[in-house]
Amino acid sequence: MPNIKSAIKRVKTNDKRRQLNASQKSALRTVVKSADTALANNDVEVAKAAFAAATQKLDKAVTKGLIHKNAAARKKSRLAKKLNALTTQA
Repeated sequence: MPNIKSAIKRVKTNDKRRQLNASQKSALRTVVKSADTALANNDVEVAKAAFAAATQKLDKAVTKGLIHKNAAARKKSRLAKKLNALTTQA
């Protein structure tokens, strides 16, 4: 642990941010995974709702700097591709 007051504060704030980022990333992964499982179960209505939630969560994560914008776009694109295949199939 540092002895300088500003360094002590930095350690505390970095730890807080790390914990917050970890929980937000975990929630993001959970939402994306639930959308993926809804798509795998061939339930169109649930899949559409899960896709909307995942898209919103991904966009929010980009604005907060949790993930890169291209990573979010890639995940949304893959989910949308699966959803479109499911809706045309049904």
